[in-house]
Amino acid sequence: MISLMREVIFRPTARVLLVDDHDRLLVYRGLLLQVEDPFYAWFTPGGGVDSGESLQQAAARELAEELGYAVAPEALGPVVATSSGTWSLRGQAFRSMDSYFLLRVSGLRVDTSGMDDEERRATDRFAWWTVSQLESAEEMVVPVGLGTLLEGLLSGNSPTRPVALPWHLPSADPVG
Repeated sequence: MISLMREVIFRPTARVLLVDDHDRLLVYRGLLLQVEDPFYAWFTPGGGVDSGESLQQAAARELAEELGYAVAPEALGPVVATSSGTWSLRGQAFRSMDSYFLLRVSGLRVDTSGMDDEERRATDRFAWWTVSQLESAEEMVVPVGLGTLLEGLLSGNSPTRPVALPWHLPSADPVG
């Protein structure tokens, strides 16, 4: 039996756990298109890393584009968590490595004027959620285990190495 390999595109992302003065996390409700029947899930701000960018640079750029929030890349500190897995969209296979930073903010007002058309179409709304709200959400929260991770971070348990969180989708088979 001969199987044909489809090219699997590696897609690193940089995402930010933005926590306010009340220990709430900023999440947005977005349309999850990487599945057969698209549905909404809750995500943290961030996105793809462009060629030549560091993870911190990508995260800072994404915060400016998605939220209108300017931050110096070095203010993001170390990666506190990762999640990785495969997915497909329109027959193309991808392998993602999501890296998460923690950043405390005060008085952040979301300004989506820097979003591109695709981001604007896929984003439903933003909300500040407590750990309890993350853990009791009826819709999917990405990444899996975000509430437990945030609870530990808020209690001062900074990991010495990034915490590996489970991937949120069933793995796409990159072999055709």
